[in-house]
Amino acid sequence: MTLEAATLRVEELTRTLEYHNNLYYNRDEPEISDYEYDMLLRELENLEAAFPSLKRPDSPTNRVGGSAGEKFSPVTHTVPMESLHDSFSEEELREFDRRVRETAPGVRYVVEPKFDGLSVSCEYRNGVFVRGSTRGDGTTGEDVTDNLMTIKSLPKRIPNAPTFLEVRGEVYMSFKSFEELVRRQEENEEKPAKNPRNAAAGSLRQKNAKITAERALDIFVFNIQQVTDVTLTSHRQSLDYLAELGFPTSFYTVCDTIDEVLEEIRKIGDNRGEYDYAIDGAVVKVDSFDIREQLGSTAKYPRWAEAYKYPPEEKPTKLLRIEINVGRTGVLTPVGIFEPVLLAGTTVSRATLHNKDFIEEKGIQLGDTVIIRKAGEIIPEVLSVSEHAPGGEPFRFPEVCPSCGSPVSQDDEAAIRCTNTDCPAQLIRHLIHFVGRDAMDIDGLGPAVLEQLTAANLLHSPADLYRLNAEDIIALDRKAEKSANNLIAAIEKSKESELYRLVYALGIRNIGLKAAKLICENFLTIDDIMNAKAEDFEAIDGFGTIMAQSVANYFRLPGTIELIDQLKALGLRMKPSEQKPKGGLFEGKTFVLTGTLPTMKRSEASRLIEAHGGKTSSSVSKKTSYVLAGGEAGSKLTKAQTLGIPILSEEEFLAMLNQA
Repeated sequence: MTLEAATLRVEELTRTLEYHNNLYYNRDEPEISDYEYDMLLRELENLEAAFPSLKRPDSPTNRVGGSAGEKFSPVTHTVPMESLHDSFSEEELREFDRRVRETAPGVRYVVEPKFDGLSVSCEYRNGVFVRGSTRGDGTTGEDVTDNLMTIKSLPKRIPNAPTFLEVRGEVYMSFKSFEELVRRQEENEEKPAKNPRNAAAGSLRQKNAKITAERALDIFVFNIQQVTDVTLTSHRQSLDYLAELGFPTSFYTVCDTIDEVLEEIRKIGDNRGEYDYAIDGAVVKVDSFDIREQLGSTAKYPRWAEAYKYPPEEKPTKLLRIEINVGRTGVLTPVGIFEPVLLAGTTVSRATLHNKDFIEEKGIQLGDTVIIRKAGEIIPEVLSVSEHAPGGEPFRFPEVCPSCGSPVSQDDEAAIRCTNTDCPAQLIRHLIHFVGRDAMDIDGLGPAVLEQLTAANLLHSPADLYRLNAEDIIALDRKAEKSANNLIAAIEKSKESELYRLVYALGIRNIGLKAAKLICENFLTIDDIMNAKAEDFEAIDGFGTIMAQSVANYFRLPGTIELIDQLKALGLRMKPSEQKPKGGLFEGKTFVLTGTLPTMKRSEASRLIEAHGGKTSSSVSKKTSYVLAGGEAGSKLTKAQTLGIPILSEEEFLAMLNQA
């Protein structure tokens, strides 16, 4: 390759990697697989090695990909949270071993699983957990202490503790918790999380710690960053010490030769399907801390550790048939049924084919041999067609609903829907959504019980839930009287739920939980909502035309009017949500917060702004009224200065409040 061609390719790779870094580390919304990203990074590394003059100081090969976000306070890591260099073959690991043994011929290694989660630091003073932060760019992370406090397995107090201890760990979401999250998202026809890593990262970086708590996150602690009062000489010794203190640690193996290392890596890979958490590789670390100090680090990686990344497992299988599932809002979703195949430790025989467009774009036909893999080691997905079946024909969507036989139609969103609002399949999924935790939160009414009640002809709409009695429940498969009474009590309790829960529970298209809360912050009663017009909803900050029209159309339906009347008659209180202050000091004003404030958290400042009628935004624009800036303010401050937007210090902000 010529220097000119290499220059163009390096520029292209740099732009691409920076784009995907932002999606992966900062937005938790990756568009490509880890393996595809790793291959792009490796190509850039090879080009920089071949053409050293093209390597920039800010190259993606020199940096950890993330950055500290604006919605959390920044934390500077005293001990940098370094990344690891990746290997993709045994030969690359042998080369790592050769480099290490040039300095330390008698080296011993510790081999551990490489978890696919979000790296964090946890600090303890006198045995008390005082602060937790994300890795960020390795030097500066985000303060997520409140969210880490919700992780049950992370000790909040440790016995016989040193004066100060900082540990590093990996926050993850178990497969069981991930499957439950995806199930809820699919029932609500929300965009499901792509894999456990993204779900864990997104959950840990929630502004509301209650949401984090609901996601059932977990953690493995694998390193001591700093410690006082204790002398440790090896990694193995530090892992044992962490376990003694009560930290959740994973298994490890000590190896004397590179052949032992490779055997252990193969063993971990073979057993991946037995774990309830995602492993995307194995980590090889020099055991001795003295040898680590001799080896040192590059600008980005320690020279005493190497990560081996398992390649994504892809296998061919035959598509036997396509089943159609009917969702809560009537959407017909095709599901492929395959010849069973062992993939990443488990047997796979079905995977969603998403929609009509996906099938047509891939050219999928019945009987085809397709290539499948597990996205994030858990969700089966179809990558491509490797061979068409002889005489195969394109799959045709049914013209009538497979559940009720009613005609189907294709809407503007390219979704094919059943036109019958009384469709039995829609009813079950609608009821599952209605009783869910974020909706009416009726404990004990799981899918199996709802299906039994529907089969017994006791449920035809959500209103029928409030007509049930204990005898109806007891009659279901000999339910115990106590269980039946508890369920009726839970149904009665839900009558006291706030109005926003009911609005969300109704399952209005394009209206999620956040939108339901916004509606109920702006309209006091259900009657106010039902009498409002589309333009009234569109006036709500954060609402668009499609959302506003969906709400207005829904509450004009005769069936909706009848349902609300029934729910009122059955005793639902529909308690008003807390109203946004009207006429406050900051009414009509939009604030953007940036940097570290001297005496208060940004979340406290946000609450003060909202309590006085204002609102906050995450980005600076011409519509921004003020920027409240603290120390280490970044690009938002610069943009505000460029646009001439007033900039307030914390002192000036508090003075405004005091004058009011």
